[in-house]
Amino acid sequence: MFSYRLYRFVSWIRYTVPRRFTPAGLLALIALAASGAVGADMDQTVAFQIFAFLLSLLLVSMLAAPFFRGRFVARRILPRFGSVGQPLAYHVVVRNATRRTQRTLEVIDELLDPRPTRAEFTRARRRLVLEGFRKLRLAAPVPFQPIASGVKPVALPNLREHAEATVRSELIPLRRGALRFAAVIIARPDPLGLFRGFIRTPLPQSVLILPKRYPLPNFTLPGSRTYQRGGVALASAIGESDEFVALRDYRPGDPLRHIHWRSWARHGRPVVKEFQDEFFVRHALILDTFANNEQRAVFEEAVSVAASFACTVGTQETLLDLLFVGPQAVCVTTGRGLGQAEQALEALAAVQPGTAQPFSALEELVMRYAGAVCGCVCVFLSWDEARRELVRKLEARGLPVVVLLITGPSTSKREASIPVAERSEHFFILEAGQIAEGLQRLGKELA
Repeated sequence: MFSYRLYRFVSWIRYTVPRRFTPAGLLALIALAASGAVGADMDQTVAFQIFAFLLSLLLVSMLAAPFFRGRFVARRILPRFGSVGQPLAYHVVVRNATRRTQRTLEVIDELLDPRPTRAEFTRARRRLVLEGFRKLRLAAPVPFQPIASGVKPVALPNLREHAEATVRSELIPLRRGALRFAAVIIARPDPLGLFRGFIRTPLPQSVLILPKRYPLPNFTLPGSRTYQRGGVALASAIGESDEFVALRDYRPGDPLRHIHWRSWARHGRPVVKEFQDEFFVRHALILDTFANNEQRAVFEEAVSVAASFACTVGTQETLLDLLFVGPQAVCVTTGRGLGQAEQALEALAAVQPGTAQPFSALEELVMRYAGAVCGCVCVFLSWDEARRELVRKLEARGLPVVVLLITGPSTSKREASIPVAERSEHFFILEAGQIAEGLQRLGKELA
């Protein structure tokens, strides 16, 4: 396919040229193109002489690059997590494995190639063409977002024989999920300082990039303390955990899974674990993952809103159940010492939109946990009969529900016209691109 080959070639040029050419080399390259355009008529201008001079310099620099030789050992020290849009700082340690001093070196990190395969490119292009016909406009180029920006060369100090040095590198992740590194490149400019020679050291590693988060104002989610049978340990897990408050003799009817086998062996009679019943606050955070291709940007904003609640709402004295449906139903519970917010953020970093399962799968998951929670926060991508029915069922149980409807600029006016009678008590519309402002208004309403 010609369009795919052209895409690969253009993306390779955009990726390779800034890495191979130094700032001085890029300036020489621009001057070469300008002088070539101006000096096309050699009878009217002498710009062709500048063109020939710059071309000679660049050719000499490029021919000198393959003569860069050396052996290096590199290792990368990465943090556990990064965040979308936030600088990710880490360290690279490079050791000179040769017996001569290496000077004017630079370190460049190479990320895994994010470009789509031919099949992915073809599917995306076909979808955009069909959308273009449907909307009576030309199809836009296939949008493939890079995985990070700001990957720049970092200067290394002079390395004596078998010496090592540590440099600080930084980049800005643009997508959530796994950010995968492929190699560390040791570069050295040619004697003219225009073109870099490369020595590539494979070093595959990855770091998990968490979703973007928005600051939330101080407010209290609706809902009061409710009775949780079995206490925190039992209410926060699927099934029942091993945490208990006391031991007692076995009584007829006690579940066998509560038997404390070591104490039975020690005392010669059955002993069971006794759990404590508690009253505490527990909220459900429901994420709508049923998005189509047109809602991809809106879905990313919905994940960011859910991540903001998961890490900002005080979960030291409360429990928060994150509920969503991916390939399977997922419930992640944090708070009260049972888990940090990172667990929910890790789950949100990996969640993907899809319509493989019906919306009823999310409704079934939510109703399974509805009896244990005292309030719900629903992050929806649309407002249809299925979602209205879910909210009605939750309110019928006496649960206060906060509905956050995430919309795109093209749908915000339509969603804003939803009749008040169809909305829940706390119903808010957040437009993509203005999420931070919308959350501040939300805080004032719930304060």
